[in-house]
Amino acid sequence: MRTTANKDGGGAAGKAAGGAGSTGVSRSKAAGGAANTSTGDSGSPSGAEPGAAGESETVATPAGDARVTWHRAPGARVVLALGHGAGGGIEARDLRALAAALPPRGVSVALVEQPWRVAGKKVAPAPGTLDTGWIAVWPVLAGPGLPVIAGGRSAGARVACRTGRELGASAVLALSFPLHPPGKPEKSRAGELLDAGLPTLVVQGGRDPFGRPDEFPDGTDIVEVPEADHGFAVPKKAELTQEAAVSVITDAVTRWLDRSGY
Repeated sequence: MRTTANKDGGGAAGKAAGGAGSTGVSRSKAAGGAANTSTGDSGSPSGAEPGAAGESETVATPAGDARVTWHRAPGARVVLALGHGAGGGIEARDLRALAAALPPRGVSVALVEQPWRVAGKKVAPAPGTLDTGWIAVWPVLAGPGLPVIAGGRSAGARVACRTGRELGASAVLALSFPLHPPGKPEKSRAGELLDAGLPTLVVQGGRDPFGRPDEFPDGTDIVEVPEADHGFAVPKKAELTQEAAVSVITDAVTRWLDRSGY
């Protein structure tokens, strides 16, 4: 099912259990993670302010220390865990927007920073290493005892799709899913999306070079953000303003959560 907003669109489980026994967790109050001034995968313009401060936990994983920043909802019904992409961190505009919009609706948002990002490295490791970091963090995400939706943007969406079912996730949220490398549609990653085995929502920019909405497999539950790129940025000449484009994302996710009973 494809939805296009109008211009006003105002063994992973076993590994997780094993990692939990040796996972160290420290807590502090912190805002977001390392700064990123790129405009690519981060979806955050140069100089953009990070998201609102939340409770931060450092989690030891086999891939190094990861970090979880919580935006907790009073009387939360569900946790939405969101990982970042390979070119940016949790300051991405879509992740920040969801962390601000969803807690008042009873959804706690956990923004997960991969170990490579926490360590200040500029290049993401191989997919298997990303999976290892995410899997080791999962017991912390499940700690509140609520259903957990696995999600992320770009590379983080791929991680959620690959690991969600075995970790016991309730659903998957894929933001800017990188269906293929730019200009190489023959190298499709549709299998990761189709094999998720869970209710999955894709939110995709209309001009995303990593896969336009009309390139996704039939039957994909997908919402298009018109004229948006991989970071959900829209051109200044677009009919949809940047603020409205971000609202398309938060509104689509809110409707999906409501429809799913959360």
